[in-house]
Amino acid sequence: MSAYPESTRPADATAAPLDLLLANGRAIRVAVRDGTAGWPPLLLCNGIGASLELFQPFVDELDPRRPVIRFDMPGIGGSPAPVVPYHLGTLATLLADLLDQLRYPQADVLGISWGGGLAQQFALSRPDRVRRLVLVTTGPGALMVPGHPRVLLRMLSPRRHRDPGYAGRIAGELYGGSARNDPALARDLLHATTRLGVGRGYYYQLLSSVGWTSLPRLPKLRPPTLILAGDDDPIIPLVNARIMHRLIPRSQLHVYQGGHLELGAHAEHIAPVVEAFLGPDGPDDAAAG
Repeated sequence: MSAYPESTRPADATAAPLDLLLANGRAIRVAVRDGTAGWPPLLLCNGIGASLELFQPFVDELDPRRPVIRFDMPGIGGSPAPVVPYHLGTLATLLADLLDQLRYPQADVLGISWGGGLAQQFALSRPDRVRRLVLVTTGPGALMVPGHPRVLLRMLSPRRHRDPGYAGRIAGELYGGSARNDPALARDLLHATTRLGVGRGYYYQLLSSVGWTSLPRLPKLRPPTLILAGDDDPIIPLVNARIMHRLIPRSQLHVYQGGHLELGAHAEHIAPVVEAFLGPDGPDDAAAG
């Protein structure tokens, strides 16, 4: 008998009913796409200021048999703003409680950018809940090779999520890759899919990673791990992915042409790599070495 719950709705590439769930005492907006019984779910962790809709192009490219769980961090998208700040190091219990409520004992976890830090924290704190780990355009936190100071300064404000014109003007400099030649692509992706909540939600999420790092603990990561990194990412320089690959025991590194937003901007190129790594039952351990 499968450890994963039976699907109660037919799989659909775009259908994902939205709901507010109370996870570890925090109300969060969740979208769940049911899949085929026996397939482990894929839990998606987003970047700073991005709501779950930003993942839609990627989800549409995944095998429709794969269950997918997306959520908004507190104060982002449709999740109510938190009353007090939180720290990334304490959020593993939120993800564990979310999986408990959805009756999934284990999940594959994909994290992009800030969400990659959350995915690492979850895999380190609760390795029993993570079957496979996918890290996209992310780093090990405070102890990493930083992007250009001007680029990081842009990240201190949520303006790019609120002002389409500003987003278009800085897209190439900030996100690199396809955004350099087509800044409207990044602008439209952010403003067609992102629902930014009240301002403090963004700042709380930004502040939550201050002082956090996974670097000394990366050799202790147990799940087979796929690291995806762009060769032109101003926010997370490629060298960070190479360092993580050397430190994570059972890891693969896939470098693609592009920048920070290619998971959404060109999901048709990224999703097949993720699918090949996960598979219905995941890759052989030997293949992940």
